[in-house]
Amino acid sequence: MSQHNRAGQATGAEIDLALFGALGDLAQRKLFPSLFHLEREGLLDPATRLLGLARQEHDRDSFRAVVEKTLKARVKPEELDRKALERFLARIDFLQLDFTRPEGYTAIHEWRQGAERPMVVYLSVAARIYGDICRHLESTGCLDDESRVVVEKPIGYDLASSAEINDAIGAVFPESRIYRIDHYLGKETVQNLIALRFANPLFGTQWNQNHISHVEITVAEQVGIEGRWGYFDDAGQLRDMVQNHLLQLVCLIAMDPPANLDADAIRDEKVKVLKALKPFTDDMLGRDVVRGQYTAGTIDGKSVPGYLEEEGANTESHTESFVAMKTGVANWRWAGVPFYLRTGKRMPEKLSQIVIHFRQQPHYIFDPDQRDLAANKLVIRLQPEEGIALEVLTKDSGLDKGMRLRRGPLHLDFNSAFPKTRIPDAYERLLLEVMKGQQYLFVRRDEVEYAWRWCDSLNAAWEDRGEPPRRYPAGSWGPVASIAMITQDGRSWYEDY
Repeated sequence: MSQHNRAGQATGAEIDLALFGALGDLAQRKLFPSLFHLEREGLLDPATRLLGLARQEHDRDSFRAVVEKTLKARVKPEELDRKALERFLARIDFLQLDFTRPEGYTAIHEWRQGAERPMVVYLSVAARIYGDICRHLESTGCLDDESRVVVEKPIGYDLASSAEINDAIGAVFPESRIYRIDHYLGKETVQNLIALRFANPLFGTQWNQNHISHVEITVAEQVGIEGRWGYFDDAGQLRDMVQNHLLQLVCLIAMDPPANLDADAIRDEKVKVLKALKPFTDDMLGRDVVRGQYTAGTIDGKSVPGYLEEEGANTESHTESFVAMKTGVANWRWAGVPFYLRTGKRMPEKLSQIVIHFRQQPHYIFDPDQRDLAANKLVIRLQPEEGIALEVLTKDSGLDKGMRLRRGPLHLDFNSAFPKTRIPDAYERLLLEVMKGQQYLFVRRDEVEYAWRWCDSLNAAWEDRGEPPRRYPAGSWGPVASIAMITQDGRSWYEDY
């Protein structure tokens, strides 16, 4: 059972956390800092233990030193409480292990000997060895009926490979104990999207095709490949970003109200959205989908190479680093409402946001030249700063203004609104929910597979057409064709960043 800390918050239950890939980038950059913050907030059960597993040679003390160095580099000095750090490091053990060889797993069984707490297995490794690890843990008696497994995306390369990986995991763990992470679902603003929609009649009654004209989702990255050429050139931006992050956001925006906040109630509604996504016909591909690949350019005043000039690049590659598309959800709530999705690398800035465009009033009485202003927008920012803004129209002040309109935001910036509250990283929330055994922030298998079906059909259509991606200079917002795609509908991408 979960306990409570001094502030009355529910702590995670007592567990043993076995982290495979403990010296990898994700573990060092995100997982250990997030676990430390849970320690600092008193949200780790006092008996919880952490076991780092990696191929590299370390003993317990040298691995603790690596984690301490990581935390000093990645946690703000004012948050690196010395007593919390000592408590956290004291929880950590380490085992060197070749993940593909079963004989080494007996050491995990010995580490677990006599423990009555559940084990959580976190697989921060390549998806191709998820099945090997699960089988070896089971065959060496490391697991019991309460053991859980956490897996990172991407789960596969397409529907077939995803099914193969999920079959391998599912042969050892039932679906109720599999936690598939999409870290966007742990963001504070994404959680607030659920509250905003379903706790506020103001939005709940307006959230349909009668009141919303269109929806925009932008996930822009400043970075390029950053040493991930081998993975990314096989995947591309559609598989890397659209199949998981953007489609999860579409689900949360478009889903009907769940019966309650239980995991399966929420995920049932998300699956209905994925089933209703409009497929792309051949004539729509040229009009409503744009693939791009960045060329050399400038970002923040610094020259950066093009995609084909990155280290280790295949100079003949047609892999896309940018995708923009117009799609929709074929149901009563969203009939006729286009969803414009855009994501790419080497954009001018790092930005993730959702913009809900409400319809104009049917009868307009103000200055005709201001008619384009007369629609509200709800802007939900996920990064770099999390917040929500509702653009409303008011009378411009001044005796000489008449009834001229002015657009301005009703703004909730989480950092400004809660200055004494640190906004937790998405992984902190996700790790805590795993410890509690709560699945509502995690992706169910059928969600993964319906998303892959939709993306696979689009990839297959691209391959049949054989057209190379359009070029765009690094530091721009993508190919000119992505602007033309939305302009043809008399709209434009929201640019008040």
